[in-house]
Amino acid sequence: GASQKKGHSARVLSPEEAEKLAKDQVLVSEFKQLKLEKEAQRNWDLFYKRNSTNFFKDRHWTTREFQELKACREFADQKLTILEAGCGVGNCLFPLLEEDVNIFIYACDFSPRAVEYVKKNALYSTERCKVFQCDLTKDDLLDNIPADSVDVVTLIFVLSAIHPDKMHLVLRNIYKVLKPGKCVLFRDYGLYDHAMLRFKSGSKLGENFYVRQDGTRSYFFTEEFLSQLFKAEGYEQVANEYVQRETVNRKEDLCVPRVFLQSKFQKP
Repeated sequence: GASQKKGHSARVLSPEEAEKLAKDQVLVSEFKQLKLEKEAQRNWDLFYKRNSTNFFKDRHWTTREFQELKACREFADQKLTILEAGCGVGNCLFPLLEEDVNIFIYACDFSPRAVEYVKKNALYSTERCKVFQCDLTKDDLLDNIPADSVDVVTLIFVLSAIHPDKMHLVLRNIYKVLKPGKCVLFRDYGLYDHAMLRFKSGSKLGENFYVRQDGTRSYFFTEEFLSQLFKAEGYEQVANEYVQRETVNRKEDLCVPRVFLQSKFQKP
């Protein structure tokens, strides 16, 4: 079973959780941090090599959680242009293409291997999507997408994998291809999500920023941090709130607290 609530207050930690986080203050060495940054692409490529297309489930919840994917149309059969920034192996891309015949999707990913998996998918069609490899922090999206041409950008569990110092570069890049008046739909890990509390000592890179055993990294967002990040790049905030979900494993009598940040930011 699961219960869900949305709102602006962060999850409250139990005394045990608070103590664990307070104790864990030792940061990974600067040398190792620089190595992780340098090898970020390689680590994600190895992640997809190990897991191929089996790790993430297809996201059939996207249109349910983000009504804008339909609501941003001015008339029923209007053709929409979407950018999925950080598409992985297409878990969001292909359900959207199946569900809606009137969309064209640009999709990019950091990992060349992930992009290859997308192109090998039976549903991949160059008439309906254009997929390309891209480091959103430095490769100009204008090389593949015309300026001011995209109706919706989805940024779903992507920004958390990028070093906090470089996140603004991604938002600046996306801004160039988004039409004025249109939105970025964001969903990612929120502060005190279960995944954040499970990191072992020695995994901390910085405030709310951790490294997994496979070398991939994860940042856990506060509402305030995300809001400042987008506004500094010229976006207007439309919605920005925590989604708190308690997933109950009845067999083991475990309660797993998931926390996400779900937001919508508009280009004026």
